[in-house]
Amino acid sequence: MGDAPHKERPLGIRGLLGVGFDGDRQHKRITRGKNFVLFGGSRDTHELMVETCLKFNEHVEKRGKELPEISARELGEITRNLGEEL
Repeated sequence: MGDAPHKERPLGIRGLLGVGFDGDRQHKRITRGKNFVLFGGSRDTHELMVETCLKFNEHVEKRGKELPEISARELGEITRNLGEEL
């Protein structure tokens, strides 16, 4: 019972949502990409959100998976790696 390897369940994540609150009211920044939608933020913040999402997608693809197939462990590994890269 306890010795069988546990198969990790996919989380079924459908997409990433980013919201930046430091933008001015004159600019409405919205960016859609594969697996993500981003709203708001200053130019710098919005660019950082885009870069982060693109790199996140690269990490998912390197694993040979689609976003909904990622497990909780893999999500943690990817976000830790992104923190080191950015």
